[in-house]
Amino acid sequence: MITTSAVSQRVQPGRKIEGISALLLPFRSDAKIDFESFAANLQCTVEAGLVPAVNMDTGYTHLLSRAERLQVLKATSEFLRGKPFVAGAFVEGEGGNPLANYQRATGEIQAAGGVPIIFQCTHMKTLAAAALIQFFQSIASGCQRLLAFELGEVFAPFGQIYPLETIRGLMHIPQIAGLKHSSLSRELEWERLALRDAVRPDFKIYTGNDLAIDMVMYGSDYLLGLSAFAPEVFAARDALWHAADARFYELNDWLQYLGFFAFRPPVPAYKHSAAQFLKLRGRIRADLPHPKSPGRPTSDVEALREISNRLDQLVSALR
Repeated sequence: MITTSAVSQRVQPGRKIEGISALLLPFRSDAKIDFESFAANLQCTVEAGLVPAVNMDTGYTHLLSRAERLQVLKATSEFLRGKPFVAGAFVEGEGGNPLANYQRATGEIQAAGGVPIIFQCTHMKTLAAAALIQFFQSIASGCQRLLAFELGEVFAPFGQIYPLETIRGLMHIPQIAGLKHSSLSRELEWERLALRDAVRPDFKIYTGNDLAIDMVMYGSDYLLGLSAFAPEVFAARDALWHAADARFYELNDWLQYLGFFAFRPPVPAYKHSAAQFLKLRGRIRADLPHPKSPGRPTSDVEALREISNRLDQLVSALR
């Protein structure tokens, strides 16, 4: 049990936050990927000082073919020209040997210059804890650096949240530099932070909780879909925390308001919200989701416009 006293002691103003931002994959009116808008968002993310992450949920990786994921990976590598990025290693639904599939996927990502993050798969759920850790060790043996990922079943049937002892085992694999935690539970994330501090202080816990983006106050870094909406605003918020500037709180509140609005049920429709928001801000040409992904009503646009304008006002006031 995490006590309120222990939680309050975790607050770390002045800490430099590492931000990784999952990129939206935009689509044209003919339902094809809009790589021009995708490149523009890559540039915006990098210029903001965040690390882009591609082939994530925000990039519809579960709805893409393997060939499409490779297209995204190639476009990212060519645009960034050696700048760091993270890419999802997604193998769910592929035939053959799961370990070989992960080894191939992580090899492709590394060859493109990226750091792999391991999406879980159904096979992993069949493994006992020791076998699961060995499975990760086998993947990691072919990687210089990679990230692990635990995802609640509310997001995907192949996801699972690990017991703390399994997390401890993953922390002992040197190539695994961090873990993206997506349970939507503050307490579970606080437990992982406490374990990290005790076992491996350099290990990163990346919050994936778009409904509690203030977890960065307690020592989490982040890998979020919400930051795809406005990476430059997230970067401004992060800089305020690093400077121990109390203006952090109001900017964070408005970003969280955006998160609550965009990530309401059905949650997967947040990607359409992101497209609507980015279209408003002139970042993409069409506010269309993937053809197989749920959408939002056009009436959302005015609410998003209000939030966008308020965020811009707050950032302008910082200059």
